[in-house]
Amino acid sequence: MKNSLFNNIYQGRKVLVTGHTGFKGSWLCLMLHKLGAEVYGYALPPPTNPSLFVEANIGEIMASHIGDIRDYELLLKTLFEVRPEIVIHMAAQPLVRESYRNPRETFEINVMGTVNLFDAILQVNSVKAILNVTTDKCYENREWHWGYRENEPMGGYDPYSNSKGCSELVAASFRNSFFNPSKYGDHGVALATARAGNVIGGGDWANDRLIPDFIRSISIGEKVKIRSPYAIRPWQHVLEPLTGYLTLCEKLFAEGSAFAEAWNFGPEDKDAKNVEWITQTICKLWGNNAEFEIDKKPQPHEANYLKLDCSKAKAELGWVPKWDIETTLKSIVDWNKSFIAGDNIRIVTENQIDRYFAT
Repeated sequence: MKNSLFNNIYQGRKVLVTGHTGFKGSWLCLMLHKLGAEVYGYALPPPTNPSLFVEANIGEIMASHIGDIRDYELLLKTLFEVRPEIVIHMAAQPLVRESYRNPRETFEINVMGTVNLFDAILQVNSVKAILNVTTDKCYENREWHWGYRENEPMGGYDPYSNSKGCSELVAASFRNSFFNPSKYGDHGVALATARAGNVIGGGDWANDRLIPDFIRSISIGEKVKIRSPYAIRPWQHVLEPLTGYLTLCEKLFAEGSAFAEAWNFGPEDKDAKNVEWITQTICKLWGNNAEFEIDKKPQPHEANYLKLDCSKAKAELGWVPKWDIETTLKSIVDWNKSFIAGDNIRIVTENQIDRYFAT
């Protein structure tokens, strides 16, 4: 992967990723390493077993600091040790259904964890660019048939979605109060937020997520059970928003205040499919008579329809989705079949990154 993709901005640059042991964090750290960055991480141990972080030996290519985002003193100590130039904040409790089971913990991690990080950054004078990664679910969902724009109101029905809306408000408050774009010449820090769609890809083993649940069931010959078959989501390969984040951080670092605001990174409208379509397509790609059935048990509330309008990112950042939903699903099936076959997962993952950027 050529560093020129991001104007060589990451070569030799200190980048701290919170949540680096998670699914998205592991992909991002591998991308940053390939771009020549000095990669540092702060997170709890990998949240699943197996995990992409372990299977691809991500810890070998970075400095991994294990800690809780709620532990302010340890977080502050880590920031002073690392003295990062770019911080990408992805540490979170990321699951809707888990947020129903543990609402207090979800708010502690997703809201106060964000407060802790921003407050700690105030104490360290090395950081020039901060990206707070939230979710498409942060919007007040009105079940519209068109995509939400960055200036739409925050909301969130369930504790996860609401906590991410709160995280957006925390970012706005810190930006206005301490990193105000109008005073960029004084503080030199640019803070932005990024909202992605339903991110999928190889190496995701989280519970209560459609693709991981499918892979778990199908790999042991069980029929897949799906919830909310007609719910439509903005599905996208993990490389799509991560490329958006890196593009945005490049702008934040190099040009600062002009890009210190909220940004959407979602798929094209045609790739917003319902759960049943996604499952049928994966069954065909997987083969071996893979089947699914609808889980009839009562389920907690989740949005039925959700899309993002990414016009701003396309026009101002030059970012556009590269892989359509069919390409995305095939890449996931290929990745998981390679994992089951015992292939070198670092190489498999790197090859998909290289193929994506060659598209």
